[in-house]
Amino acid sequence: MPPCPSEELGPCPICGRPMIAGRSVDRHHFVPKTEGGRVAVPVHRICHRAIHSIWSERELARSLSEPAAIRAHPAMQRFLRWIAGKPPEFWASTAMRRDRRRR
Repeated sequence: MPPCPSEELGPCPICGRPMIAGRSVDRHHFVPKTEGGRVAVPVHRICHRAIHSIWSERELARSLSEPAAIRAHPAMQRFLRWIAGKPPEFWASTAMRRDRRRR
């Protein structure tokens, strides 16, 4: 049974803000499916898009397959500072860089 829209899912493993089931939540494979990953966990949609706009799937699989590694990376720090004060349902479009998809 799918969660009701107001159900809290706990904190996002990327930004730490609470997640509320609905359009603001995606599922992320910390080891991408194209690299053999099978487990997907809920994360904020905006955090998910930020991850994939910065790194290719191969880069994620090689050295960024843990939430702590993603959070600690300098490329993610600016985003995390910016998103910290936003409400859980916040969404803004994040451009996907096609050249970062597979490397």
